[in-house]
Amino acid sequence: MTILVCGSLNMDLVVRSPRLPQPGETLTGHSFATIPGGKGANQAVAAARQSISTAMVGRVGADDFGHQLRHALAVDGINIDAVQVDAETYTGIATITVAESGENQIVIVPGANGRVNAADLTHLKSRFATAQLLLLQCEIPAAIVAQAAQLAHAAGVTVILDPAPVPAMDLRPIYPFIDILTPNQVEAAQLTGRSVNNLLEAEKAIAHLQQQGATTVLIKLGEQGVLCGTPQETFHIPAFPVSVVDTVAAGDAFNGGLAVAIAEGRSLQQAVIWASATAALSVSQAGAQPSMPTRSQVGDFLTQADAAID
Repeated sequence: MTILVCGSLNMDLVVRSPRLPQPGETLTGHSFATIPGGKGANQAVAAARQSISTAMVGRVGADDFGHQLRHALAVDGINIDAVQVDAETYTGIATITVAESGENQIVIVPGANGRVNAADLTHLKSRFATAQLLLLQCEIPAAIVAQAAQLAHAAGVTVILDPAPVPAMDLRPIYPFIDILTPNQVEAAQLTGRSVNNLLEAEKAIAHLQQQGATTVLIKLGEQGVLCGTPQETFHIPAFPVSVVDTVAAGDAFNGGLAVAIAEGRSLQQAVIWASATAALSVSQAGAQPSMPTRSQVGDFLTQADAAID
């Protein structure tokens, strides 16, 4: 049983400041760090830390950042045979400002992530025979995301798409190939053209997306938890109360935890509880990949929270 991840690898350039700057404002920050990130790599680490076989498909540049990112994945036991080193460009980066509240602002420069192409899909297809689930995001070309979803669906591999950042390309044609769509409230608003600020608005957004061809939709609402809509039911999973240190990669932690729980045969409701716990632990720590919890940490957290997952 393997979880495949096709997506981005970035080096996060993280600045911490008292608050997020206003347009045109200069602030003095507290600290600076380079931390392995990228939505694809983050989700791979989130899954691998929970003791499940994980393989990554993507690209880095032939530079120090690329070497460091590949090494970081390998240290977590992730198969990096299909993480190509592209000598014609640089490794993707993300500049991240994190406020004391835990809120963040992110600007991404794709670099090698923008050059993921059909050759990388060949590496992906070769792994379908042993894969149970494919995690996708939108920090690589949207056309490649669409092709990957279709190929995995045809091979009987479960597909989870985190539509972040929402691409300019219309995603509606690939909804039938996506088993679970996991936007946050901002992305859900972008996909539907309507505000998604509370549970009622999220329920309407789910109905809208399902009318467009999506089947199961999970909208991540931060402190308001997760609203889940399937063809049979809609249910709400409250957020776990934690002290927020850094919200960077919370959605990636959620998706990685969700993939693990689904791959192991849990019901969707149980999987969302497990994923929510994974995300809660991640926001209580600094950094993207460094904040991803282990299986035992998630289990202990749920035991202490008295959450029923079995």
